[in-house]
Amino acid sequence: MQSFDSDGVEIAFHEEGEGKPILLIHGFASNHQINWVGPGWFQTLAGAGYRVIALDNRGHGQSEKLYDPAFYPSRVMAGDARRLLDHLGIEQAAVVGYSMGARISAFLSMDAPDRVSKLVFGGLGINMVRGIGGSEKIAQALRSETLSEVEDPGARAFRVFAEQTKSDREALATCILASRDPITEADVRSISHSALVAVGTKDVVSGDGQALVDLLPKGQFLDITNRDHMTAVGDKTFKAGVLDFLGV
Repeated sequence: MQSFDSDGVEIAFHEEGEGKPILLIHGFASNHQINWVGPGWFQTLAGAGYRVIALDNRGHGQSEKLYDPAFYPSRVMAGDARRLLDHLGIEQAAVVGYSMGARISAFLSMDAPDRVSKLVFGGLGINMVRGIGGSEKIAQALRSETLSEVEDPGARAFRVFAEQTKSDREALATCILASRDPITEADVRSISHSALVAVGTKDVVSGDGQALVDLLPKGQFLDITNRDHMTAVGDKTFKAGVLDFLGV
């Protein structure tokens, strides 16, 4: 892992391969290793001739942990992604985001459109606009003294995942309460890049993928059959669809 200073925050990142750059942005409570390396994305994309770059979002993985909500809006985290491209001297990259990473990618595409060539929104459909509930329950679960205190099944799943990844639970709790910046239908309609929306057919978190595509001027939909929000990440259909979309 390497790291760089992103406006005063230390951000860790990893890269492999040579060729056209692809920036990967992981989801909430995950990190580059769990979201991208373990499921085979680095191997697939680098093997296809790409320069693959993934950061650990602030508060996650090996990046700096912060405990003020002001540090965690998705638009702020999109600034980390842009500054990583600056740090590496990359003028433009394809961007693949999953779940929270998809929301961050949307802000990157709106705030720095010249830095993005193509977009992939994985694990997030129309709920990018409609919003995803449960942030307070997830934060409470992360802050609970013990797992046995957590009764809500969805929040409990995040607590278990955070423990498995040995994450800083207070940093994640702070993040979840601040990172779900609203994105309007007008915002989505303003995204001029070609964009692929990839959602599992059993994903109850993302919301309808086709409904988001219908708002995008240049949107395409990829249905990841029989996969939910967690299992869609490493699916071979997802990888093949991304490679096809990027033009391999």
